[in-house]
Amino acid sequence: MKEQVVASEIIKYIGGKENVKSVEHCATRLRLVLVDKTIIDEKAIENIDGVKGQFFSAGQFQIILGTGFVNKVYDAFVNGDSSLENNNKEEVYKNMSLLAKISRTLGDVFIPIIPILVATGLFMGLRGFIMNLGVEFDPTLLTFTQVLTDTAFAFLPALVGYSVMRKFGGSPVIGIIIGLMLVAPQLPNANAVAQGAAEPILLSIFGLSIPVTGYQGSVLPALVIAILAAKTEKKLRKIVPDTLDLIITPFLTLLISIVSGLLIIGPLMHVIEAFILDSFKVLLTFPLGIGGAIIGALQQVIVITGVHHIFKALEIELLAQTGANAFNALVSGAIAAQAGAALAVVLKTKDKKKKSLYMSATIPAFLGITEPAIFGINLRLIKPFVFGCIGGGIAGIFSSIVGLKATGMAITVIPGMLLYLNGQLLTYFIALLIGLGVAFTLTYFFYKSEE
Repeated sequence: MKEQVVASEIIKYIGGKENVKSVEHCATRLRLVLVDKTIIDEKAIENIDGVKGQFFSAGQFQIILGTGFVNKVYDAFVNGDSSLENNNKEEVYKNMSLLAKISRTLGDVFIPIIPILVATGLFMGLRGFIMNLGVEFDPTLLTFTQVLTDTAFAFLPALVGYSVMRKFGGSPVIGIIIGLMLVAPQLPNANAVAQGAAEPILLSIFGLSIPVTGYQGSVLPALVIAILAAKTEKKLRKIVPDTLDLIITPFLTLLISIVSGLLIIGPLMHVIEAFILDSFKVLLTFPLGIGGAIIGALQQVIVITGVHHIFKALEIELLAQTGANAFNALVSGAIAAQAGAALAVVLKTKDKKKKSLYMSATIPAFLGITEPAIFGINLRLIKPFVFGCIGGGIAGIFSSIVGLKATGMAITVIPGMLLYLNGQLLTYFIALLIGLGVAFTLTYFFYKSEE
């Protein structure tokens, strides 16, 4: 089978399994931590049929294989050898910059809950599409649709708490409870308090009146409080006697986390969260779509660095606070532009084997996955990548000026049209065509085929 052939050739050219400390994979890449990276044959690996590119990043040798296929190659590579599945995350993190560590952590936290938010966004888009057709919902049916669209964001801190506790080695159920406590109905909504529609609870401590609110739809407060809870629980497990652990550890973990969270961490993180959100909104209000141009042009550059997961928190926050995601529109235009540049390279390439390889790397970009196109084609040839960034910037100008916004996150380009059924589908297609068309035209006329 092809995946077995690819796996065996990768093993051959990296110096055998004895040169592998650990192996893991993401959506598109096989990630290897190697004993000695000087003995690998990078050129031979790039020439393997099915490999779309390779590079070193954050202490890992990353081989681009594409969605779906990477899972098969990973299984063939490991082939039941559990010793290779040790992720060696400490060693990987040691070689990361601070920003990369933050991005990786946010990715590990938010990626497991993204499918839920994607589904919620699709429900919102479908409802918007039906309402745009002139259909009026029965009040009971409308309430039912609101259950589908609002629940995940109303209890977002519980999802974040669960995922954080899993990531940091705590008890996931404690993370859920902490998240639910942050949105308890007894606590006034922080957004309603900020708008003057509700009053905070005033807690008197040592003569000081401390306002306490809930954190419905918030991300950062739940994230930081759950990290504190995980570390607190792990320390308590070491010092609390086994006979008392079942009672004392959860009790103290919840007490310390919620008290410090509601009185100190929550208010501080809410201010930071509001600042980040407001800064992004201000960026998008720059005249002539300048803010959209900046994001559209640089978003795929950030993908190269591997720190793009840092924006997932922003997207979730946008959806939770405003019900719309303008960032998705900018990302979609940028991805379509890289797809357009790669497609132009395909058409200009005469070598049949390379043309086939390039085409297989280009197709995933139309489905929202750009790594094969970027690392396998555009970035290697430089000009196509630059032209793709230009196309993304121009698409960003358009999206920003017309106020294009998605109802969800995480799916873009062709699948992403499901997030724009709320009357913006035509505008979305225009944004994609602008990005794709500009990048394709520039690449086709100004890039000379490497042959």
